[in-house]
Amino acid sequence: MPPWGTTAVLALVPQAQPLLDLAAAADPRVVRPGVPAHAALLYPWLPADQVDDRALERLRSALPAGRITARLAEVERRAGFVAVAVPELGAAATAVRSAFADQVPYGGRFGPNPPVHLTVALGAEASVAASVADRARALLPIVAELTALHVVALTATGWRELREFPLSP
Repeated sequence: MPPWGTTAVLALVPQAQPLLDLAAAADPRVVRPGVPAHAALLYPWLPADQVDDRALERLRSALPAGRITARLAEVERRAGFVAVAVPELGAAATAVRSAFADQVPYGGRFGPNPPVHLTVALGAEASVAASVADRARALLPIVAELTALHVVALTATGWRELREFPLSP
């Protein structure tokens, strides 16, 4: 679990919630309770005490103009990790990451510019991950129109939204 005050820039993908629900049905430990289906453009972002008007304006300036239609169609599985690629968010993620180049996505564990994905299951046993991946494939493709990006922060009571940035129609 990341420390309190960790923030992230996310695209919420409510149309993909059934993927998390099927993973939770297989093993509730493989999904984060209270965290909706989402794809992270930049995680971690800034410490919460550094999220001020200037940082938010810099973020807003980096965001794309116009809504983004995402087509979730490809399941990725590595060991106990199951995810769905969200390539349509790649350009937006690159812009945000470039605007905050000191904030390395995932602490650098997956390279400087990892592909954007929606995590379905994390830390699953191999058989559970295989089952979740197979069942997730049966629900794809999922098409979602992303109308906003969100800044969230981890608090003692869970993730809390700090700001929503609507994407113009």
